Amino acid sequence: MATDTAAHLPADTAQDTAKRRQILEGARKSFMALGFDGASMGQIARAAGVSKGTLYVYFDSKEALFQTIAADEIRSQGAAVFSLDADDPDIEKVLTRLGDDFVRFVCMPERVPMIRTIIAICERMPEIGRRFFEAGPANGIARVTRYLVAQHDAGVLTIDDPELAAIQFLEACLGPFLKPLLLCYVTTVDESEIERSVRAAVRVFLAAYRTAPKASASS
Repeated sequence: MATDTAAHLPADTAQDTAKRRQILEGARKSFMALGFDGASMGQIARAAGVSKGTLYVYFDSKEALFQTIAADEIRSQGAAVFSLDADDPDIEKVLTRLGDDFVRFVCMPERVPMIRTIIAICERMPEIGRRFFEAGPANGIARVTRYLVAQHDAGVLTIDDPELAAIQFLEACLGPFLKPLLLCYVTTVDESEIERSVRAAVRVFLAAYRTAPKASASS
């Protein structure tokens, strides 16, 4: 039996949902190919296969359309990458999985152009940059921070500033890759390089923050 959400919606609502997805996909392709300034509402309508009038029924401006696409990117990141179990004390396993997934997500070929576009327009439209950072990077940092606090409270880690440690870990994982991709110095990231970067970041993190075992009392 089909489980698609649209199958359980009233006909008009299901149609609206499908049309909205169609518009967002066309807009995403336009923004990726042309950037924010280069993509007009007319061009987006053509890419989405809808009339310009239909486009304006769903989104009243290019800014609103771009913000919606950016929000979708953010939600998928938060749900998938930063899902951390505070009750899992295997810090090495958790951080390795987190680092691998985080770097792969940010470095996906379709995601890097979105980041470039946000950087390009955020000085003129700071609200877009602010919303992206608060819902994306800041939310991810907060989730990692909560996990680190739980491990500190459990005695697994000894850590004075868990938020700073979360930032340092994520930056250590991503650092070798993001700037070269943003500046088109490279176009892809090798899986073996991701593994090398993340495992080094995990080793440094644990060397700094893992609680040292207590020396056994002499008999």
